[in-house]
Amino acid sequence: QVQLVESGGGLVQAGGSLRLSCAASGRTFSRYAMGWFRQAPGQEREFVAAISRSGGSIYYADSVKGRFTISRDNAKNTVYLQMNSLKPEDTAVYYCAARDSFDSAGPSYYEYDYWGQGTQVTVSS
Repeated sequence: QVQLVESGGGLVQAGGSLRLSCAASGRTFSRYAMGWFRQAPGQEREFVAAISRSGGSIYYADSVKGRFTISRDNAKNTVYLQMNSLKPEDTAVYYCAARDSFDSAGPSYYEYDYWGQGTQVTVSS
């Protein structure tokens, strides 16, 4: 199995930027398609972005398209989420997730096999 650890969250003003990282350890990172999800208080977990094992296929939620960029570095066993033009409604705990043995992953949380512990992102107005 794989262990996932997110970092890079914090407090930022609206319009600012943050870069989240998710470091993987355990099995070979390149076997996993990766995704980012977020969950605000009192709300369901929401899909943000996904990237295929090679990085050649990427998928975004409409709410973040044009503002967020997902990427991965298989040599560093890390997936990233660059978040620009942040809005207060982006405030949430952000989780990375891994899908085993499939080239790509999509927006459904049940597709994913492993989850990190989350990192808090707070955007002030």
